[in-house]
Amino acid sequence: VVGLGTAIVFDIGADAARRAERSRVIAALVDNGARVIDTAPSYGTAESVVGDLVAELGVRERVFLATKVRAAPRDAAVAEMQASLRRLRSGRLDLMQIHNPDADLAAAAEQLALLREWKAQDVFRYVGVTHFQAAANERLIALMERETLDVVQVNYSMAERSVERRLLAAAAATGTAVLVNLPFARGKLFAAVRGKQLPDWAAEFGAASWAQFFLKYVLAHDAVTCVIPGMDKPEYVQDNLEAARGRLPDAALRGKMADLLDALR
Repeated sequence: VVGLGTAIVFDIGADAARRAERSRVIAALVDNGARVIDTAPSYGTAESVVGDLVAELGVRERVFLATKVRAAPRDAAVAEMQASLRRLRSGRLDLMQIHNPDADLAAAAEQLALLREWKAQDVFRYVGVTHFQAAANERLIALMERETLDVVQVNYSMAERSVERRLLAAAAATGTAVLVNLPFARGKLFAAVRGKQLPDWAAEFGAASWAQFFLKYVLAHDAVTCVIPGMDKPEYVQDNLEAARGRLPDAALRGKMADLLDALR
């Protein structure tokens, strides 16, 4: 339920030192039982870096590889997906997602038809759509209700709770798994609590760090399947994965957590 997002932190090109550290990140992830790695061709060199490191570690069968394709004419989409397969060094991916579809739902439907063709050919296990802007929530809801989606990926954190209004309920109603990006709101949550002590009552649900506090809030929502924070150090992996262990806050505690954060921001 805690995986790895690779935007920015895996866009490191051929830098040997940083590749060695990211290799330790993936090793720590897998060694501790986590599986999901999410990337995209628009994340600079991240796809290639992920593909290289997963191959070098020999862990392809132990990870769930997810990437994305931009909404585009069929030929361009096919070329982009073929390039992703090459960069990720795999003939089969666990999840292919339409990356940030615009308001043209008909175009997204055509793209999804292509993804389902590849799914039928066993190139992809699952297909879905992603977005990171609250303004796109309604279009994602429409796609979940009109199309057959396996996964929807959304921006959800204690700082950005708009998906709680309708989208998460729609995902539950349509049987759509939910991947969560930006769970730390690009660092805004850590900035809000800088210099603040974790409240004593966080121990009631096993949160021993602010990172675990933030992640457990998201994971406690019944509709959420997996959260994918960006991580560039093995110690961050160890900390974040602890959010997947032990108790999760109930509705009353989640309300208390939100009130605390709102007062600090």
